[in-house]
Amino acid sequence: MTTVVAIDAMGGDRAPGAIVAGALAAVAEVPDVRILLVGATDAIEAVLPDGGLPDGVEILHASETIAMAEEPAAAVRAKKDSSIVRAAEAVRDGLADAMIGAGNTGATMAGALLRMGRIKGVARPAIAVPIPVPGSDRPQLLVDGGATVDCQAEWLVQWAHLAVAYARLRLGVDAPSVGLLSNGEEAGKGDALRKAAFPLLRAVPGFTGNCEGRDLISNSPDIVLTDGFTGNVALKTMEGAMQRIAAMVFDVLASTPEAKEAAKVVAPLLLAKAGELDPDATGGALLLGVDGICIISHGSSGERAIVSAVRVAQSCARDDVIARSKEAIADAG
Repeated sequence: MTTVVAIDAMGGDRAPGAIVAGALAAVAEVPDVRILLVGATDAIEAVLPDGGLPDGVEILHASETIAMAEEPAAAVRAKKDSSIVRAAEAVRDGLADAMIGAGNTGATMAGALLRMGRIKGVARPAIAVPIPVPGSDRPQLLVDGGATVDCQAEWLVQWAHLAVAYARLRLGVDAPSVGLLSNGEEAGKGDALRKAAFPLLRAVPGFTGNCEGRDLISNSPDIVLTDGFTGNVALKTMEGAMQRIAAMVFDVLASTPEAKEAAKVVAPLLLAKAGELDPDATGGALLLGVDGICIISHGSSGERAIVSAVRVAQSCARDDVIARSKEAIADAG
């Protein structure tokens, strides 16, 4: 079965060039996939190779673009012919099975939410971000990565049920574990939100209690549950820390003649291990709670990140993740 993926060609720091290159690479590398590039036709055609569009790739023209700095909801409502809105409409109208956006995250979320609607029983959406885990063949999921910054305890419970259903597909784990991110493992730790959510989460399959920041970048728990504000801060903190540590290590390896000699052996090993933490290899983040498949890729996405996001989108479509999400919410009551 062929999966059609609509990609916002105009969204992202390196758009449209890197996005188009990723789309073309995806058609070449991923079997049974077709790509719908959504955006300004002239801008897309300007970055195509000499051969033009390959088989399996089409352009859906959209005359407007939502910039990274624009207010998401207002921009989506005002720019009805924007690339992200048209991509969401393509999924809603059955022209595509899934959409990918690497631009303004808030606008991608708003476009999907306003055009596709919410799954019945879900109050707000959440972003399930895959975190690479060194030495493991599967990532950890952080939910929410920044979709809903002001959260209620009941919403955390909804996200937990959605995340468990998704993790079974994404991680290949029959009984994924769920931890509530807090400032201590004890049941009484946390702010008012976590204290209110903890007893409600006991009804979620796989809930193991509180977890801490040190449990991130591991497979225990499989799912780290939190509000969008804390989740986004945690993601940016991990990203910044890893960048600083990597810079420090390579500065040391270049600091003396002896260190440079050692680097000839050590640096390739370090680079190979660092590759396990490359977010481009893990694919995009699924927007949980919307009635359609929306994959959010990071703003600096290049060719490899888009190919990975297409693989995730295809997997979600083939496994009918939306139907499973609806079942999870219905079963939770």
